[in-house]
Amino acid sequence: MKYAFRIIILIQFLFVACSQSSDSPNLVFNEAAKSRVDSTLTALVEAGKVAGISALIYEKGEERYFQAVGYADKEQQKPMSRETMVQIYSMTKPITGTALMKLYEKGMFELDDPLEKYLPEFSNMKVYQGVDENGEMILTEADRSISVRDITRHTAGFPNRDNIPGLSEVMKEKDARNYNNTLASMAEKIGSTPLWFQPGTQWEYGLCVDVQAYLVEKLSGMPYGEFVNKEILEPLGMNETMYYVPEEYRDRMAAVYERQADGTLARQIDSIAYRFSYNHWPLTPGGFGLSSTIDDYLKFTKMLLNEGKHGDQTILQPSTVELMRTNHLPDSIKERSWLPNRGQVGFGIDFAVRVAPPQDAEENQGSVGEFFWDGALSTLFFIDPENELIAIMFVQLTPYDGIGLHKAFRDAVYGPWKPSIN
Repeated sequence: MKYAFRIIILIQFLFVACSQSSDSPNLVFNEAAKSRVDSTLTALVEAGKVAGISALIYEKGEERYFQAVGYADKEQQKPMSRETMVQIYSMTKPITGTALMKLYEKGMFELDDPLEKYLPEFSNMKVYQGVDENGEMILTEADRSISVRDITRHTAGFPNRDNIPGLSEVMKEKDARNYNNTLASMAEKIGSTPLWFQPGTQWEYGLCVDVQAYLVEKLSGMPYGEFVNKEILEPLGMNETMYYVPEEYRDRMAAVYERQADGTLARQIDSIAYRFSYNHWPLTPGGFGLSSTIDDYLKFTKMLLNEGKHGDQTILQPSTVELMRTNHLPDSIKERSWLPNRGQVGFGIDFAVRVAPPQDAEENQGSVGEFFWDGALSTLFFIDPENELIAIMFVQLTPYDGIGLHKAFRDAVYGPWKPSIN
């Protein structure tokens, strides 16, 4: 079935490549691209890869495309639509980064300040060096303090794996992301866990953005969820983006589908799928937790594309947006976990940032300067400043994109790969 799906996509690409378009030659998303995306979304649903999927493309000041295919809830025959709400998971992170950078603009911190200056929970950190013959952790002093910049680019050293001898057991015992923790108790648990590596020496995805949320709370003197609502969601009119989803919205929530070993989909039971979103929890994490609609998330991305403005609202200054979408990973950081799987990218402030064009047809398509991120249930957005283009794709599929979904979508938007002239 995998090869049949690829053949279908290839035939569709060849067909639209031969078609003529009357669109402006300056548009990335022309009629050929529309046909490719239509075909890709339809093929994904018809092949049983996803239950339902939607995509929205905005380019050069106009919406160029919206399509929803399949079901938000197949068992209840609820079609995917513009009104469908999904759990965006890590697409929460750029919103948290935006909240933090609002305080940066007020002069409340500098990126290279030691984190402990504001959060004493992160003073005198110890760094893991392995275990001794008795299985006890060997620890050493940190070479330097964790900086604020470290928590914006995932170089703080926080452990985030279940296979580190000794250290993973401590992580499990601390249970920092337990929903019953407040951000303060979460920070205490993270700060009392040894670092996995020296700050600033590796890229390792994890708890950094949750710590950003606590930093926002401490600096602003306001509960984090309240700050985000007041400073970002409400000014942008993102009235359908929220941590807790009340009863009146729940008939619009997409079901979560889990891909089985044989490639079929099984609907995740509600008590698991919506455990965070349908309950009031003390934890308001910066790294996940929001549910949203595709139009609400478009408002956020349009603000970023428009250098911090949306309509008559100014959320950030242009220089701050530029700082966020600039690569902050120096070449000296060689160990980058799975980040290279995203393409020729570095990392800014809560975004991956494309620093070079794709080298071959196997790499994710995109333009240099693009900044983007995705979510655990396989959602995706990317912002392409060079082409003034935004693409958002909503789906609720776990495990995270094991079917090449993001590559197929990017290929459909940009067309077949061509070697860079540079």
